[in-house]
Amino acid sequence: MAKLIFFLAVQIIFLAAVSSAGDDGEDFARTIDTKLTHFKVYWHDILSGPKPSSIRIKPPVTNSTSYFGGVTMFDNALTATGQGFYSGAAQKEFSFLVGMNFAFKTGKYNGSTITILGRNPVLSKVREMPIVGGSGLFRFARGYVEARTKLLNLKNGDAIVEYSCYVLHY
Repeated sequence: MAKLIFFLAVQIIFLAAVSSAGDDGEDFARTIDTKLTHFKVYWHDILSGPKPSSIRIKPPVTNSTSYFGGVTMFDNALTATGQGFYSGAAQKEFSFLVGMNFAFKTGKYNGSTITILGRNPVLSKVREMPIVGGSGLFRFARGYVEARTKLLNLKNGDAIVEYSCYVLHY
């Protein structure tokens, strides 16, 4: 009788262990092969001349030394195309809220985009902003960009900025 009780106890424990395997509330999910892509683009923000790529939509508040309240829309040339806006978001420092898409128009990534939304303290040497989404080959994208100003004309505001992009996508 003791052997039968022992045998039944072992069977019950075994069945309980097997039936609860993977019952952590995540058995509906699976990991799909992910990819990390790195690329650099150069963003040409041209405010001057007869065909500017950036246009001020709203000037900053009166007496602002930080562009606070100003809004600029852009359709800038890149290795891809950069479209979006930046607005003065800080009263005491030169910092923007940036929302933009990098739209790829040639090669392997033709038709794909990444979307960036974040804080850009433009006088810092390196600025990091998050990639919050994408389309095409960058569908479900996440990641970050590092922005580095390569050229800034203080007289007219024209700038060239290198964006080093690290994109995790499926």
